[in-house]
Amino acid sequence: MDYKSMEVEKNVVENYKEEEMEKEETIISKKKQLGGIKTMPFILANEVCDRFAGVGFHANMITYLTQVLNLPLVKASNTLTNFGGTSSFTPLIGALIADSYAGRFWTIIIGSIIYELGMISITISAIMPQLRPPPCPTQQNCVEASHLQLWVLYVCLLLTSIGAGGLRPCVVTFAADQFDLKKSKHDQSQSWNFYNWYYFCMGVATLAALTIVVYIQDNVSWGLGLGLPTIAMALSIVAFVLGSSLYRKVKPGGSPLIRLAQVIVASVKKRNVVVTDPALLYQNRELDAIISSDGRLLHTNQFRWLDRAAVVVDGDDINGSSNKPNLWRVATVHRVEELKCIFRMLPVWAAGILLITSHSHLGSFTILQARSMDRHISHNFQIPPASLSIFTVLTVLMGLPLYERIFLPFARRFTGNPAGITCLQRMGIGFAINIIATIVSALVEIKRKAVAAQHGLIDQPTTVIPISVFWLVPQYCLHGAAEVFMAVGHLEFLIDQSPESMRSTAAALNSLTTSFGNYLGTLMVSVVHNYTGNEHNWLPDRNLNKGKLDYYYWLVTGVQVLNLIYYMICVWFYKYKPLEELTESIKETDVELANNKNSSSTAN
Repeated sequence: MDYKSMEVEKNVVENYKEEEMEKEETIISKKKQLGGIKTMPFILANEVCDRFAGVGFHANMITYLTQVLNLPLVKASNTLTNFGGTSSFTPLIGALIADSYAGRFWTIIIGSIIYELGMISITISAIMPQLRPPPCPTQQNCVEASHLQLWVLYVCLLLTSIGAGGLRPCVVTFAADQFDLKKSKHDQSQSWNFYNWYYFCMGVATLAALTIVVYIQDNVSWGLGLGLPTIAMALSIVAFVLGSSLYRKVKPGGSPLIRLAQVIVASVKKRNVVVTDPALLYQNRELDAIISSDGRLLHTNQFRWLDRAAVVVDGDDINGSSNKPNLWRVATVHRVEELKCIFRMLPVWAAGILLITSHSHLGSFTILQARSMDRHISHNFQIPPASLSIFTVLTVLMGLPLYERIFLPFARRFTGNPAGITCLQRMGIGFAINIIATIVSALVEIKRKAVAAQHGLIDQPTTVIPISVFWLVPQYCLHGAAEVFMAVGHLEFLIDQSPESMRSTAAALNSLTTSFGNYLGTLMVSVVHNYTGNEHNWLPDRNLNKGKLDYYYWLVTGVQVLNLIYYMICVWFYKYKPLEELTESIKETDVELANNKNSSSTAN
């Protein structure tokens, strides 16, 4: 081959390399153009409409069941709690589908459509008189809804529960995907973080639903009161689809449960292997590229028995032609640490279950308390019982900016932490405030019953007791203050401390807390109702004045105190996940590895 031919071949190779580099740069630049703040109007519009629809649908449902379908108190409350538990369990399935196969974008769309079908169904059932029992204004000798009428209700609630499985774990994590949420010191000290922003928008939507929709349901008609949330849900789907070309859509990285199972199986197979040097454990940046774009998890000394899964022994074939070993025999350090993250999170996550159990029925009981009290704001207007939740929402809306502007700067002076306090400390404060809120609930119920006895109204459940409904406001405000700390801190903890490829699954854990808590709450209320006698039952079917709801609140307080002690023990032993510090060169390398991996899988 002569010199000119070599020069031509060299130029061809160099041109090919330049073209490939330009293609890679184009891919990277396109990815950088997607996502960001410009997607927020569409995502938040979707979530605001969804929250407006969900709150408008569920907030006053206890009234619909007891006043329209004529169900007894405990049966109605347990019905809502059971379907609330189902709605909080299905997100685990939706999250696994999103993280493994469908991706968050399509999971949100399909979940929204199913949810909309459920809302259309129950709106139609509220309009058609054949699907309701005869009215019972005296609440005595009422004809309950028939089995057919109840089954129509159950199917509608089941559809919304399935739809919630696609929405709840994916919307907030899909929004988080649009940003680089890896926190630097500067990010931690910024005046407004993503989670507070998200909760603020949700609070505005909730406030609108509690004032507008609940008033229509109580004073106009249930058909229109349920129709408005149905329309809002349809608008949320339209808003989300309109922004589809702008979204950064993270591809699913395979089933996270299978990866966790592979680590467990590999560690069991190597149960007799001794880990001598953690530095020799198996690493494979290319294999982990698609599930570690924010940085790989670093080795920790907790749960060291799992490290055996990353020890390379004869037969593991880590140098095969596919550069992909048998993952049921050997796992990378990153994959081992994913499982360690979940193990570390579970005890803290479990503390939220008893918290939900403690107040799973409080919303229903408080609405019935409010219905028996003087609700007049003026001579001609009285506040709907379910609208009292606006005081919780207003507390959240005011509490979030106060938390950022006043509490955090004050906390930084004492902790030296740019974030003020950790998400675990934030959750602990929320637990404590919830205990105070329940104590106040018990004291207010004692006051309400004392006034009823004073005026001889114990045996008159439909007569208004001359005590202002605003006695209930302090407990609503305290629950709102607890939510500023507990709810935001819990969501931030689950998403921030979970492996990035399992963010939807982590958000589903938040819903799973609600699911287990609601089911346990149903069990606790049923046990209290069944074993506290007939004459002096704590939770009677029709006449709350004859009950001992304050005793139930004291029981709830005791459960929460024990739960707070358990939580503090969990926090004492918790270790935050260590994450690789990303530089621009590492980021570009991982993007290239991920693209190569996707290209090779497509070619195969």
